Amino acid sequence: MRLKDQTALITGGAQGIGKAIAETFAREGAKISLCDMNEPGVQATAAEIKSKYGVETFSAKVNVTSIEECEKWVEGTIAALGKADILVNNAGITKDNLIMRMSDAEWDAVLAVNLKGVFNCTKAVCRPMMKARAGRIINIASIVGLMGNAGQINYSAAKGGVIAMTKTSAREFASRNILVNAIAPGFIRTAMTDKLTDEQKKKLTEIIPLDRLGEAQDVADAALFLAGPESSYITGVILSVNGGMYM
Repeated sequence: MRLKDQTALITGGAQGIGKAIAETFAREGAKISLCDMNEPGVQATAAEIKSKYGVETFSAKVNVTSIEECEKWVEGTIAALGKADILVNNAGITKDNLIMRMSDAEWDAVLAVNLKGVFNCTKAVCRPMMKARAGRIINIASIVGLMGNAGQINYSAAKGGVIAMTKTSAREFASRNILVNAIAPGFIRTAMTDKLTDEQKKKLTEIIPLDRLGEAQDVADAALFLAGPESSYITGVILSVNGGMYM
Protein backbone atom coordinates (compact mmCIF):
# COMPACT_ATOMS: atom_id res chain seq x y z
CA MET A 1 0.00 0.00 0.00
CA ARG A 2 1.68 3.16 -1.26
CA LEU A 3 -0.11 5.58 1.09
CA LYS A 4 -0.33 3.51 4.28
CA ASP A 5 -0.31 5.70 7.43
CA GLN A 6 -0.79 8.86 5.32
CA THR A 7 -3.68 11.30 5.75
CA ALA A 8 -5.08 12.91 2.61
CA LEU A 9 -7.29 16.01 2.55
CA ILE A 10 -9.39 16.47 -0.59
CA THR A 11 -11.58 19.45 -1.42
CA GLY A 12 -14.69 18.98 -3.52
CA GLY A 13 -14.67 15.35 -2.43
CA ALA A 14 -18.37 14.49 -2.54
CA GLN A 15 -18.42 13.33 -6.16
CA GLY A 16 -16.66 13.28 -9.51
CA ILE A 17 -12.88 13.60 -9.66
CA GLY A 18 -12.61 14.35 -5.93
CA LYS A 19 -14.42 11.17 -5.00
CA ALA A 20 -12.37 9.10 -7.46
CA ILE A 21 -9.14 10.44 -5.93
CA ALA A 22 -10.41 9.74 -2.41
CA GLU A 23 -11.29 6.15 -3.27
CA THR A 24 -7.96 5.58 -5.02
CA PHE A 25 -6.02 6.93 -2.06
CA ALA A 26 -8.10 4.90 0.41
CA ARG A 27 -7.44 1.76 -1.62
CA GLU A 28 -3.74 2.45 -1.06
CA GLY A 29 -4.22 2.74 2.71
CA ALA A 30 -4.63 6.50 3.28
CA LYS A 31 -6.92 8.01 5.88
CA ILE A 32 -9.30 10.38 4.09
CA SER A 33 -10.59 13.85 4.99
CA LEU A 34 -13.15 15.32 2.61
CA CYS A 35 -14.77 18.71 2.36
CA ASP A 36 -17.49 19.97 0.08
CA MET A 37 -20.35 22.46 0.06
CA ASN A 38 -22.70 19.49 -0.39
CA GLU A 39 -22.84 18.36 3.25
CA PRO A 40 -25.10 15.29 2.83
CA GLY A 41 -23.08 14.23 -0.20
CA VAL A 42 -19.67 14.55 1.44
CA GLN A 43 -20.88 12.75 4.57
CA ALA A 44 -22.24 9.90 2.44
CA THR A 45 -19.01 9.63 0.44
CA ALA A 46 -16.89 9.57 3.61
CA ALA A 47 -19.09 6.86 5.13
CA GLU A 48 -18.98 4.83 1.91
CA ILE A 49 -15.17 4.99 1.74
CA LYS A 50 -14.82 4.02 5.41
CA SER A 51 -17.09 1.03 4.94
CA LYS A 52 -15.60 -0.06 1.61
CA TYR A 53 -11.88 0.31 2.36
CA GLY A 54 -11.72 0.10 6.15
CA VAL A 55 -9.87 3.41 6.58
CA GLU A 56 -10.61 6.26 8.98
CA THR A 57 -12.43 9.20 7.45
CA PHE A 58 -13.45 12.75 8.35
CA SER A 59 -15.79 15.08 6.50
CA ALA A 60 -16.97 18.67 6.77
CA LYS A 61 -19.01 21.25 4.93
CA VAL A 62 -16.47 23.88 3.90
CA ASN A 63 -16.66 26.99 1.74
CA VAL A 64 -13.10 27.15 0.42
CA THR A 65 -13.42 30.89 -0.22
CA SER A 66 -13.27 31.36 3.57
CA ILE A 67 -9.81 31.02 5.14
CA GLU A 68 -11.44 30.52 8.54
CA GLU A 69 -13.44 27.52 7.30
CA CYS A 70 -10.37 26.04 5.59
CA GLU A 71 -8.30 26.40 8.77
CA LYS A 72 -11.07 24.84 10.84
CA TRP A 73 -11.23 21.88 8.44
CA VAL A 74 -7.48 21.29 8.62
CA GLU A 75 -7.56 21.56 12.42
CA GLY A 76 -10.51 19.15 12.57
CA THR A 77 -8.71 16.71 10.29
CA ILE A 78 -5.59 16.71 12.46
CA ALA A 79 -7.68 16.26 15.61
CA ALA A 80 -9.60 13.35 14.09
CA LEU A 81 -6.95 11.64 11.96
CA GLY A 82 -3.68 12.72 13.54
CA LYS A 83 -1.93 14.70 10.80
CA ALA A 84 -2.09 16.23 7.33
CA ASP A 85 0.25 14.64 4.78
CA ILE A 86 -1.42 15.24 1.42
CA LEU A 87 -3.67 18.05 0.18
CA VAL A 88 -5.60 17.79 -3.08
CA ASN A 89 -7.10 21.13 -4.14
CA ASN A 90 -9.91 19.85 -6.33
CA ALA A 91 -12.95 22.04 -5.55
CA GLY A 92 -14.11 24.06 -8.52
CA ILE A 93 -17.11 25.62 -10.25
CA THR A 94 -17.92 26.97 -13.71
CA LYS A 95 -20.03 29.94 -14.76
CA ASP A 96 -19.36 30.16 -18.49
CA ASN A 97 -20.06 33.17 -20.65
CA LEU A 98 -18.49 35.25 -23.39
CA ILE A 99 -16.35 38.16 -22.16
CA MET A 100 -18.76 40.83 -23.40
CA ARG A 101 -21.66 39.18 -21.54
CA MET A 102 -19.90 38.01 -18.38
CA SER A 103 -21.17 39.61 -15.19
CA ASP A 104 -19.02 40.65 -12.24
CA ALA A 105 -20.78 37.98 -10.20
CA GLU A 106 -19.83 35.23 -12.68
CA TRP A 107 -16.20 36.39 -12.73
CA ASP A 108 -15.92 36.84 -8.97
CA ALA A 109 -17.54 33.51 -8.04
CA VAL A 110 -15.25 31.41 -10.23
CA LEU A 111 -12.07 33.24 -9.18
CA ALA A 112 -13.08 32.98 -5.52
CA VAL A 113 -13.60 29.21 -5.52
CA ASN A 114 -11.11 28.06 -8.15
CA LEU A 115 -8.18 30.35 -7.32
CA LYS A 116 -8.62 31.86 -3.87
CA GLY A 117 -9.86 28.49 -2.59
CA VAL A 118 -6.56 26.88 -3.59
CA PHE A 119 -4.64 29.66 -1.84
CA ASN A 120 -6.75 29.34 1.32
CA CYS A 121 -6.38 25.58 1.64
CA THR A 122 -2.66 25.71 0.83
CA LYS A 123 -2.15 28.39 3.46
CA ALA A 124 -4.17 26.43 6.01
CA VAL A 125 -2.20 23.21 5.55
CA CYS A 126 1.32 24.53 5.00
CA ARG A 127 2.15 25.18 8.66
CA PRO A 128 1.56 21.60 9.89
CA MET A 129 3.36 20.28 6.81
CA MET A 130 6.33 22.60 7.42
CA LYS A 131 6.46 21.52 11.04
CA ALA A 132 6.51 17.88 9.91
CA ARG A 133 9.06 18.73 7.19
CA ALA A 134 7.10 16.68 4.69
CA GLY A 135 4.01 16.99 2.55
CA ARG A 136 2.42 16.77 -0.87
CA ILE A 137 0.11 19.35 -2.38
CA ILE A 138 -1.65 18.45 -5.62
CA ASN A 139 -3.63 21.16 -7.40
CA ILE A 140 -6.25 20.23 -9.97
CA ALA A 141 -5.80 22.80 -12.74
CA SER A 142 -7.19 22.36 -16.26
CA ILE A 143 -6.24 22.16 -19.90
CA VAL A 144 -7.97 25.53 -20.37
CA GLY A 145 -5.46 27.10 -17.99
CA LEU A 146 -2.82 26.17 -20.57
CA MET A 147 -4.59 26.75 -23.88
CA GLY A 148 -7.58 28.98 -23.06
CA ASN A 149 -11.16 28.35 -24.14
CA ALA A 150 -13.76 30.69 -25.60
CA GLY A 151 -16.59 31.33 -23.16
CA GLN A 152 -14.46 30.49 -20.13
CA ILE A 153 -12.40 33.60 -19.44
CA ASN A 154 -13.05 33.31 -15.69
CA TYR A 155 -12.31 29.58 -15.49
CA SER A 156 -9.24 29.86 -17.74
CA ALA A 157 -7.85 32.76 -15.71
CA ALA A 158 -8.42 30.91 -12.44
CA LYS A 159 -6.80 27.69 -13.64
CA GLY A 160 -3.89 29.58 -15.19
CA GLY A 161 -3.46 31.22 -11.82
CA VAL A 162 -3.46 27.81 -10.14
CA ILE A 163 -0.62 26.74 -12.44
CA ALA A 164 1.41 29.83 -11.52
CA MET A 165 0.59 29.33 -7.84
CA THR A 166 1.78 25.73 -8.08
CA LYS A 167 5.19 26.79 -9.35
CA THR A 168 5.60 29.54 -6.76
CA SER A 169 4.54 27.43 -3.77
CA ALA A 170 6.78 24.58 -5.00
CA ARG A 171 9.73 26.98 -4.76
CA GLU A 172 8.68 28.31 -1.35
CA PHE A 173 8.11 24.90 0.26
CA ALA A 174 10.90 22.82 -1.29
CA SER A 175 13.31 23.38 1.59
CA ARG A 176 10.81 21.73 3.92
CA ASN A 177 10.36 18.71 1.64
CA ILE A 178 6.83 19.74 0.64
CA LEU A 179 6.28 18.86 -3.00
CA VAL A 180 3.72 20.90 -4.94
CA ASN A 181 2.49 19.76 -8.34
CA ALA A 182 -0.61 20.19 -10.48
CA ILE A 183 -2.68 18.04 -12.79
CA ALA A 184 -4.21 19.70 -15.84
CA PRO A 185 -7.09 17.44 -16.94
CA GLY A 186 -8.56 17.70 -20.39
CA PHE A 187 -12.23 16.96 -20.91
CA ILE A 188 -13.17 14.38 -18.30
CA ARG A 189 -16.48 12.56 -18.08
CA THR A 190 -18.07 14.19 -15.00
CA ALA A 191 -21.32 15.94 -14.07
CA MET A 192 -19.94 19.06 -15.79
CA THR A 193 -19.32 17.36 -19.13
CA ASP A 194 -22.54 15.34 -18.86
CA LYS A 195 -24.32 18.64 -19.54
CA LEU A 196 -22.84 18.74 -23.04
CA THR A 197 -24.97 17.61 -25.96
CA ASP A 198 -24.06 14.49 -27.92
CA GLU A 199 -23.02 16.74 -30.80
CA GLN A 200 -20.72 18.76 -28.54
CA LYS A 201 -19.16 15.57 -27.18
CA LYS A 202 -18.66 14.28 -30.73
CA LYS A 203 -16.87 17.50 -31.76
CA LEU A 204 -14.66 17.27 -28.68
CA THR A 205 -13.57 13.69 -29.31
CA GLU A 206 -12.69 14.60 -32.90
CA ILE A 207 -9.90 16.91 -31.62
CA ILE A 208 -8.61 14.49 -28.97
CA PRO A 209 -5.93 12.16 -30.43
CA LEU A 210 -6.96 9.31 -28.12
CA ASP A 211 -10.52 9.73 -29.47
CA ARG A 212 -12.37 9.70 -26.15
CA LEU A 213 -13.19 11.81 -23.14
CA GLY A 214 -11.14 11.03 -20.07
CA GLU A 215 -12.46 9.32 -16.97
CA ALA A 216 -12.21 10.54 -13.39
CA GLN A 217 -10.01 7.51 -12.69
CA ASP A 218 -7.44 8.79 -15.20
CA VAL A 219 -6.99 11.89 -13.04
CA ALA A 220 -7.06 9.85 -9.81
CA ASP A 221 -4.25 7.61 -11.06
CA ALA A 222 -2.13 10.68 -11.85
CA ALA A 223 -2.85 12.06 -8.38
CA LEU A 224 -1.79 8.77 -6.80
CA PHE A 225 1.53 8.95 -8.64
CA LEU A 226 2.14 12.50 -7.40
CA ALA A 227 1.15 11.54 -3.84
CA GLY A 228 3.23 8.36 -3.74
CA PRO A 229 6.90 7.56 -3.22
CA GLU A 230 7.63 7.32 -6.95
CA SER A 231 7.42 11.12 -7.32
CA SER A 232 9.79 12.07 -4.50
CA TYR A 233 12.04 14.12 -6.84
CA ILE A 234 9.23 15.91 -8.69
CA THR A 235 7.95 19.36 -7.74
CA GLY A 236 6.57 22.35 -9.64
CA VAL A 237 5.35 20.13 -12.48
CA ILE A 238 2.08 20.46 -14.40
CA LEU A 239 1.02 16.95 -15.44
CA SER A 240 -1.34 17.02 -18.42
CA VAL A 241 -4.01 14.32 -18.51
CA ASN A 242 -5.81 15.21 -21.71
CA GLY A 243 -5.57 12.39 -24.24
CA GLY A 244 -3.11 14.42 -26.32
CA MET A 245 -5.56 17.28 -26.93
CA TYR A 246 -2.93 19.88 -25.96
CA MET A 247 0.76 19.02 -26.22
